[in-house]
Amino acid sequence: SKMNTQHYDIIIIGTGAGGGTVAHELAPTGKKILLLERGEFLPREKDNWNPQEVYQNQRYFTDEKWYDKQGNTFSPQTCYWVGGNTKVYGAALLPMRERDFERVQHKGGISPAWPLKFADFAPYYTRAEKLFKVHGRRKDDPTEPPAEADYPFSPVSHEPFIQGIVDKLKDLGFYPFHLPVAIDLNEVNKTLSNCIRCDTCDGFPCLVHAKGDAEVNCVRPATTHSNLTLMTGARVVRLHTSESGREIKAVETEVGGQKQLFSADLVVVSCGAINSAALLLRSGNDRHPNGLANSSDRVGRNFMKHLATAMVSLQDEPNESVHQKTIGLNDYYWGEPDFPYPMGMVQNTGSVKAGMMPAESPPLLAPYVKFAPEKALEIAAKHTTGWWLQTEDLPTSNNRVQWIDGKIHLEYTPNNIEARDRLIHRWTSILKAVQRNTKHVIPFGIYPRNYLPLSAVAHQCGTCRFGTDPQNSVLDLNCRTHDVDNLYVVDGSFFPSHSGVNPTLTIIANAIRVAEHLKQRMGVRTATAMGLKEVISRRL
Repeated sequence: SKMNTQHYDIIIIGTGAGGGTVAHELAPTGKKILLLERGEFLPREKDNWNPQEVYQNQRYFTDEKWYDKQGNTFSPQTCYWVGGNTKVYGAALLPMRERDFERVQHKGGISPAWPLKFADFAPYYTRAEKLFKVHGRRKDDPTEPPAEADYPFSPVSHEPFIQGIVDKLKDLGFYPFHLPVAIDLNEVNKTLSNCIRCDTCDGFPCLVHAKGDAEVNCVRPATTHSNLTLMTGARVVRLHTSESGREIKAVETEVGGQKQLFSADLVVVSCGAINSAALLLRSGNDRHPNGLANSSDRVGRNFMKHLATAMVSLQDEPNESVHQKTIGLNDYYWGEPDFPYPMGMVQNTGSVKAGMMPAESPPLLAPYVKFAPEKALEIAAKHTTGWWLQTEDLPTSNNRVQWIDGKIHLEYTPNNIEARDRLIHRWTSILKAVQRNTKHVIPFGIYPRNYLPLSAVAHQCGTCRFGTDPQNSVLDLNCRTHDVDNLYVVDGSFFPSHSGVNPTLTIIANAIRVAEHLKQRMGVRTATAMGLKEVISRRL
């Protein structure tokens, strides 16, 4: 194998919400940066917007096979592209609530406190919202934490049918709000809008690059700096340490079938919670017999992914909305009077297209569709509104990622089920009250069942939690591994608990926070450190 003698100031592995953001923040420093991505740029093609291809054929997910706790294989719904899973995410970017950072009693157990609090993340949430151009409006969501600034862009408007639902929810005493989303939309001057407000956003790659994702918002701007090298098709096989085991000496990478070794002063692992844990576990050596940086035996453990449920309501009148994912509702986030435990969050989904509903759906719909079966799906799809419910799952050491015989094994048993079931039950009855002519609320056809299967790992987090005690955490408060001095993990892995909101904004905010620490560690003089006078004289 050829030894690549090239040495970098920092190597970042992975270009998703974590790695892409770190690269974006460090690119202007002039430091020599290598950004490694196992995938390529996601192709821009008409199939980006083809429901059949995206949902049924899973065109943009990896063809890798993972194993469940029974040892059966499954196909994970995960993406290896520049931008990682943000290429197909729904772009909902919410901060965690203040109480989410504290110890919270759930019906199913304890959600542990975070070693840092909301105040520690607040300034970085503001910067994250700016970086990803979040559209939203403050003060409508009663659970919303305080903010240092307004949203950078005004909220995405509700289309008439959706507005009707919002109005009815308000009449019933609920607090629906505009879901904060990263889409590059200008509703005042549509000709200047990158977003065309299409009906294939949530779950689809954006053909016009108008979704705020890690490729468009972070990696592309970062690559304009000549000190940063992006290498695609570069899969990191393992990390090699020095004799002492205290620092990473080499990053072993497969590029075009060739083994290459890269070295750097600092190494940032941002492969997503599952793959970051797998990389550490498969990099074990004599000094790290249990896997790299795993003296705590916590690497890969406490894996969380939300209890997510997709459902559709089927109503008499057609839903003419195009871009539907605009509603958030947190009325049950902390529970309800006779159930004083968190239940979770409700959002609506993008449009439900016929091509998303597998063939097994028609029997369910038969009573409502008096037409030829091949038209049934299309007609049913027109009469549906999609909803997405997410409930916090709690960290437990048996829900874990393992690396066995060269394969990823994902052991996951859902917990906190009662809270989830209660939210489903509650929301179903509300939908029937809101849409008086709702005939039926059924499990969503994208998945053959109500609950998202093991393969749905979109909200993955928690496999390398951060904390002050090396005995029960993998990372310190700067997301550096306790055991290896120059190794950082910057993605959803650091979460001690999941909260009930989508994790991405917290991943981005944390990546900005850690990037500030890395600048200091690399001796970069930041604007605040230099003092204003020097900055001004330099500009002149």
